[in-house]
Amino acid sequence: MASAVRKLDTIDTAPAFVQTDADRLNARFDGVGTAGMLRELLTTELKGRTAIVSSFGAESAVLLHMVATIDREIPLIFVNTQKMFGETLAYRDALAEQLGYTDLRVFRPDPYDLAARDKTGLRWSYDPDGCCEIRKVAPLRRALAPFDAWISGRKGFQGKARAALPRFEIDEGRLKLNPLADWSKTELDGYFAEHKLPRHPLEAQGYLSIGCSPCTSRVRPGEDPRAGRWRGWDKTECGIHAGPDDEPVF
Repeated sequence: MASAVRKLDTIDTAPAFVQTDADRLNARFDGVGTAGMLRELLTTELKGRTAIVSSFGAESAVLLHMVATIDREIPLIFVNTQKMFGETLAYRDALAEQLGYTDLRVFRPDPYDLAARDKTGLRWSYDPDGCCEIRKVAPLRRALAPFDAWISGRKGFQGKARAALPRFEIDEGRLKLNPLADWSKTELDGYFAEHKLPRHPLEAQGYLSIGCSPCTSRVRPGEDPRAGRWRGWDKTECGIHAGPDDEPVF
């Protein structure tokens, strides 16, 4: 009986996916169109095991539209850091409604954690890594707990740190899909036009990558699309995406 219990414990704690799974999927879908890849996976082996995570930022509508044409009941996770632009919250509600999503899940920072570690709400001004951990990383970890896989909207052109972004990777034992990894800005703009998707209202004002309001600024002509995030800090990621050694990239 004891050995049976140990075996069950091993099964319960084993990661749902490992690197060989990501490698296999990258090879399997090499050269396959994004929409076809998503349809095949979300209607078969990943159905019921996957969530889509969206910041409802400048280019989010493309992936959200693509997934909605396949499964509008897929859980859609949004982390409200409580530092978001009001325009983002309004865009989230309007876009999710327009696309027909039925399971929008909003997660917020733990209020006890905020009281203990960011009582003034100003941690972003002196410790942006710590602020992101409290307000974004920890809530997303809670949100993803029921899932074996999740869909991210990252693109390879969004800066040097994302240039070699694969379509599939492993993050904390989960399969992470980056369906738009190899899409260009031109392709994204074309998709917006083809499907008449609404743009984020701040994009026209020069905000090309939109996160929390205190740490987001306008992008100047010729700058990297993510130059407006954490301007003045040696920081390019919020921490929810793992680096090559499975450590958070802040």
